Amino acid sequence: MKVQRGAIPDVLILEPKVFGDVRGFFFESYNRRAFRDATGIDAEFVQDNHSRSAKNVLRGLHYQIRQPQGKLVRVTAGEIYDVAVDLRRKSATFGRWEAIRLDAESKRMLWIPQGFAHGFLVTSASAEVLYKTTDYYAPEHERTLLWSDPALAIPWPLAGAPTLAEKDRRGALLAGAETYD
Repeated sequence: MKVQRGAIPDVLILEPKVFGDVRGFFFESYNRRAFRDATGIDAEFVQDNHSRSAKNVLRGLHYQIRQPQGKLVRVTAGEIYDVAVDLRRKSATFGRWEAIRLDAESKRMLWIPQGFAHGFLVTSASAEVLYKTTDYYAPEHERTLLWSDPALAIPWPLAGAPTLAEKDRRGALLAGAETYD
């Protein structure tokens, strides 16, 4: 597995070893020992999530103020523009974001540590996204950062207006959002 650090060093882009031939391909999408050896992170994942969304669906930017979740994100069909925003006040990269295109073909994955808001925009006709989390979903602690906050200035590659859930439409601006110490 190859590991690349982004502009925010705690956010990692992972490229698994893919074995392919005329039959198709095979790869380990997750191996705890290989993940730990490649990243130095010994994460214990407790939940897998799977979503399917149409083009221009924007989900996020979500986080849990208590029970924060580290996430290992991958795409099994289609393509997304995946974004992580650092909400750790004591971090040198507080308020900054990292974005990467993830797609089924490349099989790249994104590690987003605890303390980040996460969201994505579907850029293909549809996309299926799977992600592992290091803590359980806790709706009472879920918060949403406004995807279009001018202070963040995320250049979402939109084709028109995004399709949003009501909670994503009403997200908080970074200036007034609950964050991590």
